[in-house]
Amino acid sequence: MNSLELTQCIVNALLLSGTLALVAIGFSIVWGILNIINLAHGAFLMIGAYITYWLFTLYGVDPFLSLPISMILLFIGGYLVQRYLINFVIRAPLLVTFLLTFALEIIIMNLAVVFWKGDLRSVTPSYAGMGFALGEVQVPYVRLAAFILSLILTGLLHLFMTYTKMGNAIRATGMDIDAAKLQGVKIGHTYAVTFALGAALAAAAGSLISISFPIDPTMGGAYTLRAFVICVLGGLGSIPGVMMGALLYAFIEVFSGIWAPSLKDAIALLVLVLVLIVRPTGIAGKAFYH
Repeated sequence: MNSLELTQCIVNALLLSGTLALVAIGFSIVWGILNIINLAHGAFLMIGAYITYWLFTLYGVDPFLSLPISMILLFIGGYLVQRYLINFVIRAPLLVTFLLTFALEIIIMNLAVVFWKGDLRSVTPSYAGMGFALGEVQVPYVRLAAFILSLILTGLLHLFMTYTKMGNAIRATGMDIDAAKLQGVKIGHTYAVTFALGAALAAAAGSLISISFPIDPTMGGAYTLRAFVICVLGGLGSIPGVMMGALLYAFIEVFSGIWAPSLKDAIALLVLVLVLIVRPTGIAGKAFYH
């Protein structure tokens, strides 16, 4: 690999890391606050991708303008799923919610296959193949825009969690549920909003992914795995930790995709094991969204 190829890979990894951080943050807040490993996270991401695809295909809506639409729809859907389904088993052992979200993911994926078929689809606006050059390094406009939007949404989540009443209620619930109850926090509503935020962020990630990569109804599982690995690498419940984990994972994925494409998932899991041996709490340790 010459210096130009190395520089291009670094740029590609940096651009990918923003989207991967957005994929993982929604997963992380649900896991950190509700103590649920949400295996339906990838299904929400897939739905967000298809909302963008159908709005573009049927109505000509610019894919970036579809972002708030997919987020709002999945926020509502996520709130209803948690409040009227998952909430009934929220105090059950982890395995119960694990199996419930897994079943939900399978149901959503199979319904998507029935209604939308299993073909690969792409969102191809007129500017899809355009970009600019930094020297000889190519930077696609779409991936740069996705990277910037991912950082903006991550920053907005940080502001929401830090400076709003609901954000403080979510953080308090994650730290000490009994103390939160004594302060008047409505736990059921707070849990539902947290899950809805996770679904909305997954939808945003799916919308951005659909502009850069082909989509299909089975795409969600791979991104759920990525989200899990990134959360463990970075440290559960920390926005900076998730971003560091996403950056590390992006570099692993890009470089292993060149040197050993058939082993890139195995290499990512090997790095995960090594990090856990050296630092079991992840890069940034455990926190509740600071």
